[in-house]
Amino acid sequence: MKQSSSTRGFAARHLPGFLLTLAVFAVTACAPPPSGSTGAEPPETPPPAAQPADKPATPTDPTKPDDKGTLVTNSPAASAVPVTKAPMPVRTQTAMFGAGCFWGVEGIFRKQPGVLATEVGFAGGHVKNVTYKQVCTTDTGHAEVVRVVFDPEKVTYERLVDLFFKLHDPTQVNRQGPDIGTQYRTVIYFYSDEQKAAAEKKKTALEASKKFKRPIATQIVAAPEFYRAEDYHQQYLEKTGRDSCHLPVMDDDEEPAPAIPAKP
Repeated sequence: MKQSSSTRGFAARHLPGFLLTLAVFAVTACAPPPSGSTGAEPPETPPPAAQPADKPATPTDPTKPDDKGTLVTNSPAASAVPVTKAPMPVRTQTAMFGAGCFWGVEGIFRKQPGVLATEVGFAGGHVKNVTYKQVCTTDTGHAEVVRVVFDPEKVTYERLVDLFFKLHDPTQVNRQGPDIGTQYRTVIYFYSDEQKAAAEKKKTALEASKKFKRPIATQIVAAPEFYRAEDYHQQYLEKTGRDSCHLPVMDDDEEPAPAIPAKP
């Protein structure tokens, strides 16, 4: 069958473009994939595996002794200032005493062999993060205290309690010598039942001995939150070159006890 002139005209006009498009498509489809590609669609990235939930933070504060008065002193949070540059034992024990102006009390405890570190601060009140200026108003309820880190292999807690009762007058109420106010009260803050028993035993023995003419006013209380005093109060006697600012009542011939010999 013969084609009409109009059909031949249409083919002449459109066939070359159609063939060109078909050729380009064939070349593109057969072209090799880019270098490093397999030519296949990239697989879907799998979702990340579920991570285990973070462990809850331990409730133990490394700055606070545990229920046996033990403090891990190689923790970076242990803030007491060492007495010497000797390395500390891994485990130590902690005691806390209030016996008047903390400058002198700290100075005496730092001379006791077996005491590793000390810091002064405030405890027993109702104001958090208290300052020295606030404590001096006597409105905070805090006492000036010394926190003592010691090696129980070198000095016993009982020895520290003995020293506490000798370095101040435990019969004075809310004062020590010229220092008057509730912040100067006599108090032992214990960290364990063993410390409580040792402190009470010593107090009872002193009362029975009739060494003091007045009743012993020392409070024996579970250790509350400790608030570190400003830096200029720490090791104040050492910084100022003073021997003492305290009025110890220990006998003249009594000296801090020697360290306990190391176990073989």
